[in-house]
Amino acid sequence: MPAGESFYITTPIYYPSDVPHIGHGYTTVAVDTLARWHRQSGDDTWMLTGTDEHGQKMLRAAAANNVTPQEWVDRLVGEAWFPLLDTLDVANDDFIRTTQQRHEERVQQFVQAIYDHGHIYAGEYEALYCVGCEEFKPDSEIVDGTGPFEGLKVCLIHSKPLELLQEKNYFFKLSEFQDRLLELYREQPDFVRPESARNEVVSFVRQGLKDLSISRSAFDWGIKVPWDDSHVIYVWVDALLNYVTAVGYGTDPEEFARRWPAHHVVGKDILRFHAVIWPAMLMAAGVDVPKSVFAHGWLLVGGEKMSKSKLTGIAPSEIIDVFGSDAYRFYFLSAISFGHDGSFSWEDLASRYQAELANGFGNLASRTTAMIQKYFDGVVPAAGEYTDADLTIQSHVAAAGKQADAAMEQFRIDDAIEAIWVIVDDLNGYITENEPWALAREESQRERLATVLYTCAESLRALSVLLSPVMPKATTTLWTALGAEDALGALTAQPIRDAGRWGQLPVGTKVHTLAPLFPRVESTA
Repeated sequence: MPAGESFYITTPIYYPSDVPHIGHGYTTVAVDTLARWHRQSGDDTWMLTGTDEHGQKMLRAAAANNVTPQEWVDRLVGEAWFPLLDTLDVANDDFIRTTQQRHEERVQQFVQAIYDHGHIYAGEYEALYCVGCEEFKPDSEIVDGTGPFEGLKVCLIHSKPLELLQEKNYFFKLSEFQDRLLELYREQPDFVRPESARNEVVSFVRQGLKDLSISRSAFDWGIKVPWDDSHVIYVWVDALLNYVTAVGYGTDPEEFARRWPAHHVVGKDILRFHAVIWPAMLMAAGVDVPKSVFAHGWLLVGGEKMSKSKLTGIAPSEIIDVFGSDAYRFYFLSAISFGHDGSFSWEDLASRYQAELANGFGNLASRTTAMIQKYFDGVVPAAGEYTDADLTIQSHVAAAGKQADAAMEQFRIDDAIEAIWVIVDDLNGYITENEPWALAREESQRERLATVLYTCAESLRALSVLLSPVMPKATTTLWTALGAEDALGALTAQPIRDAGRWGQLPVGTKVHTLAPLFPRVESTA
């Protein structure tokens, strides 16, 4: 995308009924990395995350803990969800809570607009409801229970019995938007990504859409329906609207015009809400649909989707306390093909940490800065005449920057890291082949030694910039050790799309001592 354009990106709005696990962390650092990349590219970037705090599940959890729903969500968000952002080094621009007044007022405006346009009607509803999903379940997600739930209908996702609900509700005429949605998917083939997610959505909509119950009358923990305060707005409608209420819908038209529409990154289990119901709601209100919906896969532990109810949830802090936040971010964003399922294991994490971070990137940085200090009194030397080997490194640095940017445009963070990591592998091989320690023993090779070490230092400058959205702490440490902070300014101020241009680290820059970027980890048991 051209520099300076609006890039508004969102995480799903998380349901804080329990503490966050690494699946939540995975989504959040992915969105943060994309936002950091675009922010550093000069785009008008805005990253939103937040919490979805209404609904029956939250009401029941609060009652079980003998507190009000508001007290319960305040505790969960304050003790677990706000701290997660610091733990993961997330640089979000806003955090919205659906219990905030700014959200509630704007939700009522939006729903009133749909009602005024004739897209909502009153009716009666009877269907099987999953409190865990906060959703009336489609037939495809209703299965026969086994074991203690034999004879009951259970949710395919939660494996818990469904409740038969009979209520007088308000309905959104979702069925009327089937053709318009199919036209949207046809005209904007990248609206839903990856391709497997798009195919799933198109197939679902082609089967026919049923009107959607958008209110509940059996409980009152939610936002009141503006024309009938005996009903509260269905929690999913309330939640989806956060993406527009956070950027001024209904109250700040200038801000809304600047930011909207957004890119949404979601887990594939909530794809249908974001790629079918949400654009239909926006069409009904006369608001532009999102730019795109990207569905990533599940994190699997022991072959199962991450789940608190099945005790497979792992808190991000369990990993970060051992390996650090940069390793967490790097591992999940590089080891898993973004858009597909991926398996997590402690063994794989430890192996990649040692091979790619400690021995690969970390050792490269330590060796380069140490040799500049040892052989050139800590001052970046001037390169002499470049050989083919040096020019190959330069071309790879330039290519990596372009390839990584193209991959980030497609939300393929793993491909971007792979493109950048070519520089790490190339440089380690380059040092082995050129043996600067041997060159240092011969005065006649002084110019060649300077060329090799400048090549290494300048490549590390480019690596610091290109990897900073992925590993902000380690790259900032390296940036400072290279003397680049003094010579070029803050790392986050470096134009990322210009990172591959050769020769930006000035000759004469003072290099500082660098502690290990990725210290040895003794045990992960």
